[in-house]
Amino acid sequence: MDAAQGLAFLHDGCKPPIIHGNVKPANILLTENFQAKLSDFGVFKSYPTNDNASYVDPEYKTSNRLSPKSDVYSFGLTLLEIVCCKPVISESEGQDSIHIIKWVGHMVAQGDFRNIADKRLKGEYNITSVRKAVEVAMACVSVNSVRRPTMNKVVAELKSCLAIELSRTPENQAPHSIESTEMTSIYMVLPPQTGPMAR
Repeated sequence: MDAAQGLAFLHDGCKPPIIHGNVKPANILLTENFQAKLSDFGVFKSYPTNDNASYVDPEYKTSNRLSPKSDVYSFGLTLLEIVCCKPVISESEGQDSIHIIKWVGHMVAQGDFRNIADKRLKGEYNITSVRKAVEVAMACVSVNSVRRPTMNKVVAELKSCLAIELSRTPENQAPHSIESTEMTSIYMVLPPQTGPMAR
């Protein structure tokens, strides 16, 4: 949610709006208190590397123009990776590679949200919060950018997911409430030699 708030601020709180253009898990750093911070602004190139290519808005490939909805698309992929604990493209031995959007779409069509969630959680979550997070992520990765939500809408939906999860286990609440998340998460940081870990 910190990263989503940071992107929402860049898109709507800055004049003119700032497009990050390189949203992916490796560019969301975590502080020692697990507060997310966006990094590596402006690294995105017209000819993305293989690592970046998976996160590129399909409309960018045809228009060669980034927009706030390009960040929304990349954030949606990142959110899917976090929820599923799977890479954007999974390659299994002896099988064709499969894109996370296709895999999640197949699971959603079957109503199988339990198998979408990170197996390491061992079912310790509210399935409603997982379902809502997946639905938000899938809306973000719509091929047509007009159908993607704004980052402000994404933040509102993720707050709702977090509230559901926190109400389930009050003894396990995060160190800061959803209302006290500071906007410092939007500050541009460069990866130091020691410090925040990539997420």
